[in-house]
Amino acid sequence: MYADQFQIYHGNANPDLSRKICRYLGIDPGPIDVFKFANDNIFVKILENVREKDVFIVQPTCNPADGRGDVNQSIMELLIMIDAFKRASAGRITAVVPYYAYGRSDKKDQPRVPITARLVADMISVAGADRVVTMDLHQGQIQGFFNIPVDELTAVHILSNYFKHKKLDDLVVVTDLGFAKRARTFAEMLEAPLAIIEKRRVGNLDRAELMNVIGDVRGKRAIIVDDEVDTAGTLTETVHALEREGVTEIYACATHGLLSGPAVERIEASGLRELVLTDTVPLAPAKRIPRITTLSIAPLIGEAIKRIHRGESVGALFSSEVEFTQEMLLWEDGVARKLDTRDSGIPVDGEVAAAFAGASAGPVAEEAPDR
Repeated sequence: MYADQFQIYHGNANPDLSRKICRYLGIDPGPIDVFKFANDNIFVKILENVREKDVFIVQPTCNPADGRGDVNQSIMELLIMIDAFKRASAGRITAVVPYYAYGRSDKKDQPRVPITARLVADMISVAGADRVVTMDLHQGQIQGFFNIPVDELTAVHILSNYFKHKKLDDLVVVTDLGFAKRARTFAEMLEAPLAIIEKRRVGNLDRAELMNVIGDVRGKRAIIVDDEVDTAGTLTETVHALEREGVTEIYACATHGLLSGPAVERIEASGLRELVLTDTVPLAPAKRIPRITTLSIAPLIGEAIKRIHRGESVGALFSSEVEFTQEMLLWEDGVARKLDTRDSGIPVDGEVAAAFAGASAGPVAEEAPDR
């Protein structure tokens, strides 16, 4: 049985998110060294006793914002940290992986290809993790690749509340078939109809050939919803398709903003008015353009960690049992304010940006020192 205390540790993939989670919970990140030797071998050393502790390792499997590493290094850091905590006799080890890499390799859709999403799941399990917390997997069935409990959180409520406070009218929510179920929840929260983009990916290229827009979108404002934006090829093709169908204004949102390769240039050249992302993946300074808004999911992950440690329901975060996702928690650097979506006094557009302490449009202000 693990001790009645928990601690959060992190690698180099997204340390800012981990520090925000810790500030939300009122604790300091656990002391740990994670670095590479000159021969590129990764070394991990835990700098305190963790025997029987409830340990949470925050490490999305993405490229670090500083460019010192890549997806595969982030995965190896996670695996080595898990092994280190297991050998240090931690009571329970939870891998908090806000962004799960290789999620699109979840099936054999071509001859002689791997199912890498399953391989990564096996490695995390074999390394010694007891539980995984993640967010908006590319496909929900990836949970079944694990032989340990998986808590999949979603940013749909946070993203939909952001747009609800903008008080946009004549809305239509646009998504593809793969994200349709969660997009339906998004549309219901905005009381808007749902339109579907029928698309076909061309081989292994990072672009899709759009086939058709299914639904009435002419003369409406559209919000494109997806789980991630990678090279923004599919996103910009969707924008062009909606423009051809007579949409008046186009917004987009996604949980994971990878923004690889020419993504930022494509977004700036498109007719997209605003792209709203979360901070599951860190954005390099060059990618923080005014058209991109970033919302923090630190409070959501922090609440999930607290509930897991206490043995409480995580699913209740997304139900009527609690008000956490119904009353949008606007939080950054330990300052919390609420905008109740069920209250009649909803701020107007200009007030939204000022009140949204958890959001950053363009360059992000420097964080306050850790307390």
